[in-house]
Amino acid sequence: MIVIQNQNSRVSVNVYGEFTLADFKEFEETVNYKVKFEGPVDLFLDLREMADFTLDVAWEDIVFARAHPNDFKRIAVVTQSQWVAWSAWLSHIFVSAEMRVFDDNTEAAAWLDLEEAGE
Repeated sequence: MIVIQNQNSRVSVNVYGEFTLADFKEFEETVNYKVKFEGPVDLFLDLREMADFTLDVAWEDIVFARAHPNDFKRIAVVTQSQWVAWSAWLSHIFVSAEMRVFDDNTEAAAWLDLEEAGE
């Protein structure tokens, strides 16, 4: 299950349980709409409660990242899984955004807020 929130120039995503292709498509539609009308956005991904993801999601993530090389300003990934952190790094190869991986969602949000404030 995926929960998506739009906040100014930020898309916040929480994934619970298995991350499915239908979830990814919902995320993709949200980002595409926001980028079309607002330009590059920050991305906040809280993946601490993600149990697993399907192979088609992994593939779609790579395809999506390659199609959006300049559509993200900063990407904060919250996870305690080394595999998820590695996967995020792999996707980062295709985008020009600054990306950081955090263990704590408060720290991740604070990093995005500081960057947004220009500090």
